[in-house]
Amino acid sequence: MKILLFLATLFVGVFHPCVCGNTKSEIASWCSQTPHPQPCIHFLTNTNSNHGSIKQKPDFLKALLKVILDRAEHARSNTQTLGSQCRNDKEKAVWADCLELYENTVMNINRTVDPDHKCSQVDMQTWLSTALTNLDTCESGLEDLGVSGHMWPLMSNNVSALISNTLAMNEGGESVFGAPSPNNIGFPAWVKPGDRKLLQSKTPKADVVVDKDGSAAYKTIGAALASTGKRSGSRRYVIHVKAGVYKENIDIGSKLKNIMLVGDGIGKTIITGSKSVRGGSTTYKSATLAVVGDGFICRGITIKNTAGPKSQAVAFRSGSDLSAFYQCSFEGYQDTLYAHSNRQFYRQCDIYGTIDFIFGNAAAVFQNCNIYSRKGPTKTNTLTAQGRSDKNQNTGISIHNCRITAAPNDHKDVPRVRTYLGRPWRPYSRTVFMRSNLDKLIDPEGWMSWGDDSALKTLYYGEYKNTGLGSSTSKRVDWKGFHVITSGAEATKFTVRKFINGGNWLPATNVPFTSGL
Repeated sequence: MKILLFLATLFVGVFHPCVCGNTKSEIASWCSQTPHPQPCIHFLTNTNSNHGSIKQKPDFLKALLKVILDRAEHARSNTQTLGSQCRNDKEKAVWADCLELYENTVMNINRTVDPDHKCSQVDMQTWLSTALTNLDTCESGLEDLGVSGHMWPLMSNNVSALISNTLAMNEGGESVFGAPSPNNIGFPAWVKPGDRKLLQSKTPKADVVVDKDGSAAYKTIGAALASTGKRSGSRRYVIHVKAGVYKENIDIGSKLKNIMLVGDGIGKTIITGSKSVRGGSTTYKSATLAVVGDGFICRGITIKNTAGPKSQAVAFRSGSDLSAFYQCSFEGYQDTLYAHSNRQFYRQCDIYGTIDFIFGNAAAVFQNCNIYSRKGPTKTNTLTAQGRSDKNQNTGISIHNCRITAAPNDHKDVPRVRTYLGRPWRPYSRTVFMRSNLDKLIDPEGWMSWGDDSALKTLYYGEYKNTGLGSSTSKRVDWKGFHVITSGAEATKFTVRKFINGGNWLPATNVPFTSGL
């Protein structure tokens, strides 16, 4: 267990007492307002970094962010040294995930303190939510592959607790470091003036074309993505993928921003893979197409995982902030669509699966989509498994004006499967179904527990003005966290406008959307 014992030291350093101009009693007073005061006090009073005077809440937030960044960088640095100590392929797979996730965590924390870019309260909450989700995902990899995780609390407690403290202090507050600059209102920061006409056109001109039959410059999507290094700056880069079946596993990393994949339509342009947990991958790395780089747009493409129904096998994973998906199809069984983190929007898409097939901890809105329950190996299907682990994360799944029914080829079999709207993957799981058509396959109870009843008090599950034979709430679960929403003001919290601030960035994607209810 050498690798796990070493991982346990990631967040443990050598510190020299320094209260940095603040008395211990002053720091203790500020830290008492957080969910985890002890690590707050420890790291603010026993670090060699100078946090300056903490007189007001913004000062305290800046001090917390500085400590989080220091601890996360320490974890990343130590993680980098672990590769040679992995004893088998499973440990290597978990190590690779954790290294990538720690690097992404550092990146997200860094942009909350970047002096060259103003960070709104919503941005900060989003990126800190992603940082905490990354740590949860690292832990999940241990569970996926059965790598002993008994040392995990020692690995994660410090950074996780510090992020949780910062989320709590930032929640509900005004913009701490300033609102977005006026020239970004209505467009995300990556949209340059010269790009706006291109993005708003119905058929954006492709920078490169992919054709598996060889009629274009590239035969594979991976090769086309490699060509993005030739572009200047961070402008939108459009890749047209012509009709055909592309057997590729594609990973669009955090440095590849503002990529747009345009296919020839659902069922015509198909990307397919077959990685799964049963086959030795973590859930995180099983995705046929994975994207982390911000500003990603996907249109007119089918994405499949063909590993089958007996294991976690992701077709698509997104951690791309301000990402949009239009007229795409996501096809798999268990864990089809992994809305991992950050702000995402899906419009007129088809999603097929069996167990937890829309899951993750993004702030994601699905609008005018078809959600298809398939025949699987068990007698129970669950549409969603939302993964909010902290009550102050601004994340959740919003299903708006969608149709939930049996997959076209399984209409005779799926109604005999007990199908639920969702179950709580994490204690603060949050999912709402609004103005959607729920077919008769939905079990009258509506929602299913994960086995830990404590989450039934802390989750938020809601239904608002749904229709269809499965929409009656008369026999729904009686959990404290379940809500039959009757207030339009409450339902509005989960709309494109409120939940993902879509009015400020979706117009630039040319993806149609309904802003309100």
